[in-house]
Amino acid sequence: MLGLVMMAGLLIVGAITVPGFVSGDNIRSMLLLGAFLGLASVGQTLVALLGGLDLSIPYLIGSANIGTLFLMTSGVPAGIAIPVILVLGTLIGVLNGVLSLRLQNQALIVTLGVGFATVGAAQILSNVGTSNAGGTSGVVPDWLANVSSINGSTFGLPVPPIVFVWLILAVLLILAMRSTWFGRSIYALGGNRSAARLMLISEPRRWVAVYTLSGLFSAATGIALLGFTGGAFVRVGDPYLFLTVAAVAVGGTSLLGGKGGYGSTLIGVLVLIVLTSLLVGYGLDNNAQQFVLGLLIVPLVGFYARNPHLRQQI
Repeated sequence: MLGLVMMAGLLIVGAITVPGFVSGDNIRSMLLLGAFLGLASVGQTLVALLGGLDLSIPYLIGSANIGTLFLMTSGVPAGIAIPVILVLGTLIGVLNGVLSLRLQNQALIVTLGVGFATVGAAQILSNVGTSNAGGTSGVVPDWLANVSSINGSTFGLPVPPIVFVWLILAVLLILAMRSTWFGRSIYALGGNRSAARLMLISEPRRWVAVYTLSGLFSAATGIALLGFTGGAFVRVGDPYLFLTVAAVAVGGTSLLGGKGGYGSTLIGVLVLIVLTSLLVGYGLDNNAQQFVLGLLIVPLVGFYARNPHLRQQI
């Protein structure tokens, strides 16, 4: 509820103070950027519901970004290169899940280490080094550019297909988390692991599964960003280290687990994108934007933390 109020307030302020803020072009731009953040935040949401965080997300995004273009420029058809990168992202997610399960007290460091190793390997294998600042160029297929480009269209509508994909995914994920055994078991484990074990819910399976999904959606985000930029850059995922956690927190999903969901994250994504667009409209540079976003996160986390966690109520 708080997130919806914030988003409505930001839209009203933007409409009044920034010319063209609610124009069709700007709304389309905000939805496109929201789709990228929304995809990247899927895994972070699921991991947070179990009480964890995945710090490898930005590095997997960057690795998938340069890896996909490298394969395509090496002669691998896009129809093969993209599934290969998605599979690799999934396997890295499995590795994250297994290692962080065994070392839960050090899960943040484990995922960060896996992320660093992944992005380093991607740069070595794709010959991307410091000489070109971690970037590489190539020809992006027209269909991929249409999927993620601001000028993309869907069924004749001036909305990039990635936005529709994101919204459909959001609906399916929200329904799955509410209506399936898998979704309910995630909430059960995040709320009270001891009680979940008595219900015969397998913590190792769920833990590995959510990190696996995080790896998959991180790779998908990196591929989608390739269509948006038209070139690959290993640091393209850097902003998502903060933004995915921020989207989860702003939406109201507890970082302790068991409360919230992707519906909450979706609201958090929209709040962050609208706020960022407003700050850009005011002429603030990237450093100033980070300062304001940081100031936003602290009180929100404090507000949501006032409510006792489910584990403390049982």
